[in-house]
Amino acid sequence: MPDPAAVQSMFGRIAPRYDVANHVLCGGLDLWWRRRLVATVRGAAPRDVLDLATGSGDVAFALARGLPPGTAILGMDFCQPMLDQAEAKKSAASGRYPHIAFRQGDGLALPLTDGSFDAVTISFGLRNLADRARGLREMRRVLRPGGRLVVLEFSQPYRWFRPVYFFYLRHLLPRIAGLVTGDRAAYEYLNDTITVFPDRAGLAAEIAAAGFVDVEAVPLTLGTVALHSARRLN
Repeated sequence: MPDPAAVQSMFGRIAPRYDVANHVLCGGLDLWWRRRLVATVRGAAPRDVLDLATGSGDVAFALARGLPPGTAILGMDFCQPMLDQAEAKKSAASGRYPHIAFRQGDGLALPLTDGSFDAVTISFGLRNLADRARGLREMRRVLRPGGRLVVLEFSQPYRWFRPVYFFYLRHLLPRIAGLVTGDRAAYEYLNDTITVFPDRAGLAAEIAAAGFVDVEAVPLTLGTVALHSARRLN
């Protein structure tokens, strides 16, 4: 499992170029992936949403645009430099997002009371938790009964596409990311975490083991990404 201090340091280093690198490395597909996540959350009609591992806030802002006006959104991350980027975006929007707040917090020990939210989202952050099972239990704890969990995360691609995909991850992605961010090592870490991450069925089983029901997994982009959703029963 990832080392929390190393992960925090890594994201702190790449924070200023994080958004640009994301767009370049996935060819803009991150915009479509976020739209799919927002549509899933919208179907649950939440009054409030916790976006974990919010990073620079792109998912939180997408939720604000895609959910009914007045939906409260809390973006939480344990890396302050990433949150600084999110706050800068909010300030630049000149009051467009009054219902978004950002706060530092550890996904393994959320500084939140039980049953605080109707929905919890986490995008490309579950992979970075030092203890996924504990993190998933924390997400369940802060959901209200009936609340919805939505996880957008890298997954294992369709078998026929794996040679191409893993060649890209191992050889091309770190080089491109190094040019964009100046930190090739951070994206070698990305490659390492993706290749050993569970496939859709494996992650669905982990989510169910954390106490969730109605677990569903939808493959996106040839299976390289998956959108998982689940519900807290009680």
